[in-house]
Amino acid sequence: MLITEAPFTLRKWTVKEYRKLGEMGFFHPEERVELISGNIIRMSAKGTAHTSATRRTSTLLRDLLENLAAVYTQDPIALDDNSEPEPDITLVRIDPFDYATHHPTPSEVYLIIEVADSSLAYDREIKAKIYARSGIADYWVLNVNDRQLHVFREPADDRYQSEVILGETANISPLQFPDFNIAIQEMLPPIISN
Repeated sequence: MLITEAPFTLRKWTVKEYRKLGEMGFFHPEERVELISGNIIRMSAKGTAHTSATRRTSTLLRDLLENLAAVYTQDPIALDDNSEPEPDITLVRIDPFDYATHHPTPSEVYLIIEVADSSLAYDREIKAKIYARSGIADYWVLNVNDRQLHVFREPADDRYQSEVILGETANISPLQFPDFNIAIQEMLPPIISN
């Protein structure tokens, strides 16, 4: 007998239900999870290269953009009713109330950066799909292992029409801030020789 459909369906969660689970203490306080397309995803542990790149990049962006944009690290953004990811770095429009009443929405997001050490395929495929679907115009994946930056632009439906891979010696400018030139090497952890 050939089975053409799965004998079960997964139960999808809404952002409202996901938040309620958090309020009820369903997740361990140190458990890192995020809601992606209705699925509660356990996030992988952060290695030292990941932590270093996240810290270096967020500091670089804060220093560069000063009062032009807010730089959030591993904070939630509200994409839709079924996705509330926590990108490694999000460049958002400054809110005078510091988003006290809501998480930043796609119209308030200038740039999302995911730092990938063990999560490259997930960030390039799954996360790119939800960010494109939400209309995030500028999405970068900083690949710390290969010392490259994957730049995704031109969202259409649930994919990006443009993906460019830049090496560590290249420079990049955020779409929203074209006058600011960022050296990719400055975003990456330094190479320490023994």
